[in-house]
Amino acid sequence: MFKKLLSYFIPVNIYKRKSALSKNLEITWNNGQLVLDSENTNYSYGSLQRVLRKGLKAIGFQTVAKMEHILVLGVAGGSVIKTLVDEIAFKGKITGVEIDAEIIEVANTYFQLDQIPNLEIVIDDAFEFALKTKEKYNLIIIDIFQDTLMPNFLFEKFFANRMGTLLQADGWLLFNTMILDNEHEKRNAQYVSEFDPDVFSVKCLPRIESHNELILIHKKL
Repeated sequence: MFKKLLSYFIPVNIYKRKSALSKNLEITWNNGQLVLDSENTNYSYGSLQRVLRKGLKAIGFQTVAKMEHILVLGVAGGSVIKTLVDEIAFKGKITGVEIDAEIIEVANTYFQLDQIPNLEIVIDDAFEFALKTKEKYNLIIIDIFQDTLMPNFLFEKFFANRMGTLLQADGWLLFNTMILDNEHEKRNAQYVSEFDPDVFSVKCLPRIESHNELILIHKKL
């Protein structure tokens, strides 16, 4: 309790771990809340949770609550899953795909991710999972970072098309990206252009928390 109170004045680190895939992981009390950070950015809770919450609000909390199956590519500490369960009261199935088993151990210990009954965690590479899955989803959330870097495959035409295929009609794709320079701006513009406007509508929410841009893709009925 003392560390939590102290965190309203200064951040209080309580855990550090090196992960082979995620590099440095830290758990910190910050403004009375536990957050998960990598070396240079927030991984879960804190600013990242605010970013993805805005994306879910743009879709509509009531719309999300009525969905049946949500896919989360990139779980980390599970902050967006907590938003779905605690704030939106989502009762359908959540499938979370995370490549780093160590980060899930941390999420279970500090954020009780393993106590969410409608959550299934799959330890797998997101690209491989997307190729294998036979399910279709009402909402796909992409939130994959290696510190501040995003894997190139996320922006390739093949993967964009695969995401569109995995969406149910009237389904949504919520893609969290980071823009640090002009090349990233061009990358996002190219990604958005891959979606057929007769099938999908696209909306971008730029400069959330300084460097994040959310891309919202809606598959029309």
